[in-house]
Amino acid sequence: MKTISARDAKCHFGELMDTMQREPVLLTKNNRPVGIFISMEDAAETLIAELFMEKEPGYDEWLQAKVGKTLENLNSGKTQLNEHDPVMARVWQRLLEKNKASTA
Repeated sequence: MKTISARDAKCHFGELMDTMQREPVLLTKNNRPVGIFISMEDAAETLIAELFMEKEPGYDEWLQAKVGKTLENLNSGKTQLNEHDPVMARVWQRLLEKNKASTA
């Protein structure tokens, strides 16, 4: 994954947009990660895409019921929470695998 500083992203925005169409780009500020640029194609497989999509009638009710059921399962012990770091490691692994597959 390519890494770019906030300053370079500002100065080379067109290049950044081209790069993020090919692979995720990690944005840093003061040498610390602050964000990730991904293409809409990559975002389509995540919940991020839902932020930009027009919702169908009844979506909010469906989502609230789904979240309510998940909370019930969590409170009853039928399911469990996952720690942040292992989940993020799996997300990064999927991104890397997808990137390798798309460049092969």
